[in-house]
Amino acid sequence: MTTRDAYRSSRRTFLGRSALVTGGAALSLTALGGLTARSVRAASGRNLQGLGYGPLAPVPPSNADDIAAAGFPDLADFPIVALPHGFHYRAFSIIGGTLGDGNSVPVNHDGMAAFAHPTDRHVVRLIRNQEDRGAPGLGSVGGPAAARYDALGGGGNVTLDYDERRHRLVQDYISLNGTIVNCAGGIGFGRRAWLTCEETTEGPSRWAEPHGYVFEVPLSVELGGLQKPQALKAMGRFAHEAVAVDQDTGVVYLTEDAGSGVGSGFYRFLPHDPLNLLMGGRLQMLGIADRVQADLREGQTVGDRLRVRWFDIADPDPASPGNSSSTRTFNQGFVQGGAKFNRLEGCWFEDGKIFFVSTSGGDVKNGDVNADGFREGYGQVWLFDARRDGDVTLVFESPGGHVLDSPDNLTITPRGGLILCEDDAGGGDGDTHPLAPGITDVNRLIGISPAGEAFEFLVNRLNDGELAGACFSPSGRTLFVNLFGDGSAGSGMTLAITGPWSAGPL
Repeated sequence: MTTRDAYRSSRRTFLGRSALVTGGAALSLTALGGLTARSVRAASGRNLQGLGYGPLAPVPPSNADDIAAAGFPDLADFPIVALPHGFHYRAFSIIGGTLGDGNSVPVNHDGMAAFAHPTDRHVVRLIRNQEDRGAPGLGSVGGPAAARYDALGGGGNVTLDYDERRHRLVQDYISLNGTIVNCAGGIGFGRRAWLTCEETTEGPSRWAEPHGYVFEVPLSVELGGLQKPQALKAMGRFAHEAVAVDQDTGVVYLTEDAGSGVGSGFYRFLPHDPLNLLMGGRLQMLGIADRVQADLREGQTVGDRLRVRWFDIADPDPASPGNSSSTRTFNQGFVQGGAKFNRLEGCWFEDGKIFFVSTSGGDVKNGDVNADGFREGYGQVWLFDARRDGDVTLVFESPGGHVLDSPDNLTITPRGGLILCEDDAGGGDGDTHPLAPGITDVNRLIGISPAGEAFEFLVNRLNDGELAGACFSPSGRTLFVNLFGDGSAGSGMTLAITGPWSAGPL
């Protein structure tokens, strides 16, 4: 099979699987139209909050016996989250428990995606990031030493097989190890792999290998089949957050979270071979066509389409010995005229559109002031339209923490809405919630309907950890999401949520 034939075959496979998701990509056009219309309501001052699925209430897990048997009896009957009426969930792969391969369940459950299982149509295969920030040699992701990218690295990935018909975890196991700070990522071309991202640029001054790369976790990795990964260095060395792959063209879009007080960029990678990213390609950073070094962190108008241009990154892998600068790649694009965002987070592809998030951009301020004087906002949602020869639009901006506070991971829903995972790590607002008594800086799943209205769908009642990795199964029946946790046993887990999806906008 030629590369071109394989490309077409992968595209057909992708379209066939996408069609399972209640109509798939076509529904996202509704979301785009609704979010664009939302700018009209914003301009006229109309209310941005919608009813969604109705009021929320605390709900205990449906698999109490499994949770108790896994060694967490205190969680078995505890209402870990609040959900709308009729929705239920099962909790599994709890931090401090044991994986199916005998390793401990690692800490810090972060970005994730759901795939059709290679051989069993009733099973969903999840690939999950473990954002371990432990010191060299002290990480939580196990697995054979020979398979580690960095002998001292303790982050990586876990693959989980979940039987959607029987509503139970089949197995979970380490599928990549030896990386660090695996934050988010994205679905690879043809849905054949998960691309996991390191949100750091630390190097050999502390570690055995340089970090700050994207790695591929093949869908085909089975229990016991762990292989040593290779860094996709042509895709850039920076504080990677997430990627979204255009399933028509193979172009990879990448977000950067360089932290507060410095600029972050939005990038694209033009691969020489979409089916083999190790063959290299061309990395570019987004800029605005008629605005040199455009500052998009604030002062933007929802609904305005901005024409873009792309700047080549001459040295995508500034891997000099000891380099841990988080801005060397960004600066190459910025000095040419590239655009500046504030802490870009999750991104998601659907039907030629890439939605991506700035966790602290926006005009309504949350009280936190960065080192460079920028006053943080409550969050922005952007859309890049690859089908219009390239323009970018601010489609949603939070008017306050009660509506949306610090969005991170996101996903497009089967009915054409968005789900945003909050990561409110604290700061000036110190928000609480009546459904999570005793917790400050409460985190939620926020839905945005195709009409552009935001609403609460889930509240984390267990702790103040972020929500992460929201994604729907290929059938559209199950929403998976992670409770990140605080590193202690029982503080984080993966949830499988089911309920009357057709009764609302998600």
